[in-house]
Amino acid sequence: MIHKNNEWVRRRLDRILPKVMKPGRYVGGEWNMIRKEWNGTDVRTVFIFPDVYEVGMSNLALRILYGLINSYEGFLCERAFAPWPDMEEKMKEEGIPLYSLESFHPLKDFDVIAFTLQYELSYTNILNILKLSEIPLRSLDRLGEACQGQDFPFVIAGGPCAYNPEPIAPFIDLFLIGEGEEQFPAALRVIRESKKNGKSKMETLRELSKLQGIYVPMFYDVEYNQDGTIQELKVKEGMPPRIKKTVMKDFSSAYFPEKVIVPYTEAVHDRVMLEVMRGCTRGCRFCQAGMIYRPLRERSPETLVKQAEKSIEATGYEEISLVSLSTSDYTCVNRVLEDLMAKMQEKGVSVSLPSLRLDSFDVKIAEQVQKVRKSGLTFAPEAGTQRLRDVINKGVTEDDLLNTAEAAFRAGWSNIKLYYMIGLPTETYEDLDGIVEQARKVLDVSRKAGRRGAKVTVSASSFVPKAHTPFQWESQDLIEILKEKQVYLKKKLKDHRIKFIYHDVGTSFIEAVLARGDRRLAGLLEWAVESGCKFDGWSEFFRFSLWQQGMAEMGINPHFYANRKYDKDEILPWDHLSTGVNKTYLWNEYQKALAEEKTPDCRGKCGQCGVCPDIAKPVKFKQMN
Repeated sequence: MIHKNNEWVRRRLDRILPKVMKPGRYVGGEWNMIRKEWNGTDVRTVFIFPDVYEVGMSNLALRILYGLINSYEGFLCERAFAPWPDMEEKMKEEGIPLYSLESFHPLKDFDVIAFTLQYELSYTNILNILKLSEIPLRSLDRLGEACQGQDFPFVIAGGPCAYNPEPIAPFIDLFLIGEGEEQFPAALRVIRESKKNGKSKMETLRELSKLQGIYVPMFYDVEYNQDGTIQELKVKEGMPPRIKKTVMKDFSSAYFPEKVIVPYTEAVHDRVMLEVMRGCTRGCRFCQAGMIYRPLRERSPETLVKQAEKSIEATGYEEISLVSLSTSDYTCVNRVLEDLMAKMQEKGVSVSLPSLRLDSFDVKIAEQVQKVRKSGLTFAPEAGTQRLRDVINKGVTEDDLLNTAEAAFRAGWSNIKLYYMIGLPTETYEDLDGIVEQARKVLDVSRKAGRRGAKVTVSASSFVPKAHTPFQWESQDLIEILKEKQVYLKKKLKDHRIKFIYHDVGTSFIEAVLARGDRRLAGLLEWAVESGCKFDGWSEFFRFSLWQQGMAEMGINPHFYANRKYDKDEILPWDHLSTGVNKTYLWNEYQKALAEEKTPDCRGKCGQCGVCPDIAKPVKFKQMN
């Protein structure tokens, strides 16, 4: 048998790289890449973003954890991504396993393979990556006698989808639940000690399960009722019945990657990303991120400006993005912008705010950040009527939208994008008419402001109920209903000044199935990968008919997961994972939604969600911006 080491991989790559699109995706060697001595490290990790290179290189979690792990003596962290189909085909022809970009070692050579779970439709890529790496898909097949003498890496995963990881639980050795800055290095230290002491993989997993936020699925068995609901979660002896997420309490001084890798090929986001704060207090009832990243923590203005200066110096990027769930809510946003623009404008470096709320938007802020480059503005009313905005607890009004739009048009903007969701709980066609009316009213205020050539883009995605939100019990609209709503809006929005874009409903349906699914979907994922499904988040590769065929052959009723309202007392697939937000609070919020009652921002009055007393002291704010 040929030993496929890194030198063998390099030689084979020379044959195929001239024959594939964008070979820069596969060669490494970028500016600021970290290459540590392979034989001089104790634990070798490869961090994988399960999508194409230019998407993965824009991911903040990858930037943080790559730099952080490599900052520790004895730890090595390299990168790998899903190869584009043309590259995968050539790799199979040459027998090349998937490899890391830093050293070209096959993934099988590493101690740890770490996936970030950002999107449910990347699950097929995760399994395909394991296949390309010549690693058994199922965790139990990588243990003991099943290994047939081979020593396979630990396969771990974390990220937002880890808050309901059950559909892929049989494939992953352990999940990191929560924020990884402290948790990930702690897990690697346990693995290092186990290697040193010659412990088996099973013994190491038992040691790892003692850490907060570590979920080892093989230590938990699920039993089901005849109606398909969960009867019981059986916990192996010595394992915690609930896994509580980890949180970076001292966020302001948390690790920040100042020397990020600068890709040779264009990435989705070619810019410095400054994480100004983590968490959100707004309480939108559909928003998973707003629940799982609580409590809110901020970085100081001084820290952010220093990080920006060092990052621009190290990368040469021409844009800084202030990222968070709602950057205009950051307490010191005006001060940070003034300080950054004072230092960056003469260098030709622009500053952007990707997430703007209508009720905290300040046109002076927008003018400040657009001094170098002027772009469009995006706002998210989410729903077309005040009634439905109250249901989802959006907390913005139509006046907020129109006043903000008018101010933006007067300040020189001519393009505004409005983001909505369709299929929200209790939605009617009156709410859809509200979307149409709002778009037209925005055009009306553009004329009032003297912007007669203004354009409005209306974007409509389909509601997907997510775990750990007040709407986790809700159902998604049937595909036929969502399609009818899209057609209805398309007809109503026929205007050369309005562009209407919408998401594929088949994609949203599979996302809902996986987002609320359980372990019984693992077989479907295996079937899908064997049948050629991959890059399902890409419209050109998503094959809904193939998923339908797989569900039929596997005897899976997708409507059980996507289109069914879950009962109050039902055991949910993710109930054993704790975000700190208690389930009673979420249910009460769901009932308030059905009653069209709002919950105020918890900056003022604590909503008793359970996070702050459990995880951190309540965050105090001087004022809202």
